[in-house]
Amino acid sequence: MSQQAVSKHLAYLERARLIEKRRQGRRHVCTLRPAPFKEVADLVEHYRIFWEQALNRLDAYLRATEAEEKRRGHKQRH
Repeated sequence: MSQQAVSKHLAYLERARLIEKRRQGRRHVCTLRPAPFKEVADLVEHYRIFWEQALNRLDAYLRATEAEEKRRGHKQRH
């Protein structure tokens, strides 16, 4: 990757406030800002829990429906 491409990517990350950039002499030092990543991780965790609960309810419903259909099928044969 070229130096120009790296600089461009770092500029995007800095504008998104995911990194902080400072100069030390002729060097540019980049530091990761963990707060935005924690916000995203918290949001993802919230939705993970939501979908896990929703899928568990769906699974329970489908199992109950399947059991009911088996019970009805068993009654119709007798």
